[in-house]
Amino acid sequence: MSVPRLPPLNALRAFEAVARHRSFRRAAEELFVTPGAISHQIKLLEEQLGLVLFERRNRGIELTDAAQAALPRFQQSFEILGQAVSELRRYGQTPYLTIGGTPTFVSRWLMPRLQGFLQEHAEIDVRVLASGELFAGRLPADRAWRSAADLPDTDIDIRFSNGRPAGEFVDLLFAVEVVPMCHPRLIAGPPPLAAPSDLRHHTLLHGDGRNADRSRSIWARWLRLAGLTDIDPRHGLQFDHSRLALEAAADGLGVVLATPRLAAAEMADRKVAIAFPIAMPLDMAYYAVASDAAMKRTEVAAFRAWLIEEASR
Repeated sequence: MSVPRLPPLNALRAFEAVARHRSFRRAAEELFVTPGAISHQIKLLEEQLGLVLFERRNRGIELTDAAQAALPRFQQSFEILGQAVSELRRYGQTPYLTIGGTPTFVSRWLMPRLQGFLQEHAEIDVRVLASGELFAGRLPADRAWRSAADLPDTDIDIRFSNGRPAGEFVDLLFAVEVVPMCHPRLIAGPPPLAAPSDLRHHTLLHGDGRNADRSRSIWARWLRLAGLTDIDPRHGLQFDHSRLALEAAADGLGVVLATPRLAAAEMADRKVAIAFPIAMPLDMAYYAVASDAAMKRTEVAAFRAWLIEEASR
């Protein structure tokens, strides 16, 4: 097969980075070169192609129609190239896979179950990365991620998203709903938690402390769902992470809205119990995402199959 003569790889890499960032400076930072070097590579590429790739404007740069049309292919090609290099580096070595996910999912759901996968696949080395990020399903174009490969060295990434993420292999693991939970002794009282209205006598634990408007918090939504209009959702103890709020509930500090799937360990140890069986679905769900290139590796396909099976239980 005849392969057309290609421009220098450095010039193509510079084009992809500039087009993705819409910035010569940010592309230079990513590639560890100077902005002048990036400009030089783009100029050479435009001369070789006989095309203008970027329109320079006062507030930045814009892609020409030709550059916009070619960018997705370049992004896909560099992803495949990166996977090929990884395959060369792994050749003859022990199979391994890297899993990414939010700290809550990793610590509360994955780690208690991961031993099962390791026992079935003792030949596979596993690395777990906790990204600490939440991802919306619909992001602006300059923030949209293409596949699990966008998180460095990740083969499968678990996303907590309010919509189906982009990706070549995307599996819905489970939707999320919350119920009021607390230490069993709070349910017994005094004062007891015999009815939802008894929450007025207890501290509400907020795990979404980044939400400055408490009138729109998860607790505010749940109280409306339960028909409780005389309990102020703005009061209570606030934490910047749901894990901390659940730990506070296990210590008997108040009542938290938590996901039973992610509080299984505390429930098994009787550190928390469901106060009232009024579940409120959230507009968020956990998805597993992998690229087509990653799924061609047997260890990644095996983990995906195990992950889906575990989530369905």
